Amino acid sequence: MIVGARRSILYVPGSNIRALEKAETLTADGLILDLEDAVAPDAKASARRRVMESLRGKRFGRCETILRINALDTPWGAEDLAAAAHSGADGVAVPKVGSVEDLLRAEAALIAAGAPEDLALWAMVETPGGVLAAAAIAAATPRLAGLIMGTTDLALSLHVSPGVDRLALQTSLGLCVLAARAAGIAILDGVHLDLDDEAGFLAVCRQGRDLGFDGKTLIHPKTIATANRIFSPTPEEIAWARRVLDCLAEARARGQGVAVLDGRLIEEPHAIAARRMIARAEAIAAGMGPDGAEG
Repeated sequence: MIVGARRSILYVPGSNIRALEKAETLTADGLILDLEDAVAPDAKASARRRVMESLRGKRFGRCETILRINALDTPWGAEDLAAAAHSGADGVAVPKVGSVEDLLRAEAALIAAGAPEDLALWAMVETPGGVLAAAAIAAATPRLAGLIMGTTDLALSLHVSPGVDRLALQTSLGLCVLAARAAGIAILDGVHLDLDDEAGFLAVCRQGRDLGFDGKTLIHPKTIATANRIFSPTPEEIAWARRVLDCLAEARARGQGVAVLDGRLIEEPHAIAARRMIARAEAIAAGMGPDGAEG
């Protein structure tokens, strides 16, 4: 399966009518329609109704839609999950998943509510326990589409205030990327809170890309274009990938398993990476959805 772009995933407060309306016009690859942190306790029920109306009206076009519920042990979690089961969203994000049991409990509730088989789960990793259990969580169920880093809550739990280099979070970020890749699922980097720090946002986007994240979660539309650019292959990278495939194909036609391109040894792992990059670029260009089909 070709996986489409998840370069930019924007949080949209479920209680904010204007934000929901604006989200219909944005160029983000996905939206996290938020019923949790961005919604005050006395607005939870009305936010849920508003988000359900938006989803059932299919107002978000090609965007992948993920509904972030409140945790099951809150007064709103059970109703959120029951509503999510028939919401028309592409996925459900479960906050503060600290164990396999947390995730499977949410899945069981969705199934009991009659959720379709293609309704994906996303696990929010935002606690030390979640990081340490990430490998098990990532492999817990075929319904899990990916992990989402909750770096703000994670930093709070770790008693750190990471700078732009996020040195204090490096171990946690790396462990979660390893867990996602071992399980063959997606992983999204956490948000950058300082909206006036354009240089810092650019730096953490580049860092997330280099660490292996598929894309970045965002809190403001003005950051979408930068995230899309940083998490997209460049024309130079695409050209190199095509040269890699051509060079290796020519070598194999001569009965050789390896080749040399611009002084660099080229083997099958390089071809796999090249094909992945080209597929990603083509999916982005075609405006494909998360499953490789046009949205």
